Amino acid sequence: MTKKTDTNGEAPGRADEGRWAIVLLVDDQAMVAEGIRRMIADEPDIEFHYCPDPRQAVKQAVAVRATVILQDLVMPDVDGMTLVRFYRNNPTTRDVPVIVLSSKDDPQVKSDAFANGATDYLVKLPEKVELLARIRAHAKAYLAQKERDDAYKAMKEMKEELSRMNSELAISNHELKRLSSLDGLTGVANRRQFDATLDHEWQRAKRTELPLSLLFADIDYFKRYNDSHGHQAGDDCLKKIAASLQRTVHRPADLVCRYGGEEFVMILPDTTSEGALAVAGKVLQGISDLRIPHKNSDAADHVTLSIGVATLPPDENTSPDSLVEAADRMLYKAKENGRNCIEVVQPPATLKSVHR
Repeated sequence: MTKKTDTNGEAPGRADEGRWAIVLLVDDQAMVAEGIRRMIADEPDIEFHYCPDPRQAVKQAVAVRATVILQDLVMPDVDGMTLVRFYRNNPTTRDVPVIVLSSKDDPQVKSDAFANGATDYLVKLPEKVELLARIRAHAKAYLAQKERDDAYKAMKEMKEELSRMNSELAISNHELKRLSSLDGLTGVANRRQFDATLDHEWQRAKRTELPLSLLFADIDYFKRYNDSHGHQAGDDCLKKIAASLQRTVHRPADLVCRYGGEEFVMILPDTTSEGALAVAGKVLQGISDLRIPHKNSDAADHVTLSIGVATLPPDENTSPDSLVEAADRMLYKAKENGRNCIEVVQPPATLKSVHR
């Protein structure tokens, strides 16, 4: 099958996709072109294109999507060797097989042709059976390599996309994990994070034999505050309390949590009873400084806290629950003693000395 290519290098639409071998002959001799055309014309799997102008050769090779180029060696204006180099320097044609056609059966000329990037060399006019065999062999090898390259490129792109998606998923999972550990209203750690952190710090304190302190804080008469000011004001109050507590601690290991409702807790690793009491004092003062009005409180005219403090040296006979229960008892003792105050469990004398 023969197709002409227009002067702009645009090929007509391909009617028969079964013609998988697409041949472009670049030769200025019409008689040679006609001879090769006749060899190919009746082949059902080969599509033939002809370019007499060497200056249009690369452009037409791209336009027709050639799978084999038959290149005459001696041409006016641009010689065949130069054209072979042009094909190899063009990203679209650099891998297309180029069969050089020459009237000379000269070993040096053949060597030069291969050195410049030729794939094969034929003395024209070749026998039909040989020409067809070489066209099919080179076209088949080219298409197979192109298919492998396309598959590799697609796989590489797929891997890159998968890697990108995995990175985004990891970021999303990290953010989800972070959010799952925070209280939705106040932004401080939630009960789930408190339980996990307390267990971790308890085990660490057992290894280091350093004290672990816990502060339980409860907003005084918070139900009355909600009833008189409304739930939105109650939520705003909780946010302000949480922010104030968060500003009180500065060490990376210290953790402020919303334990539930209007109750907050602080985990203070490597902190003595005296150090924990000092932190509790700052907490109480910080809340007082907020001056959130609370006209229905029996403790003050503003929002206040009751705080229970406990410090224990973790060992085989105690557990995190022991520390929680001790701090909780002190919290209720503070409430019984008029609220807006701090109660502390006296620690055992076996604690190591450590400075907060």
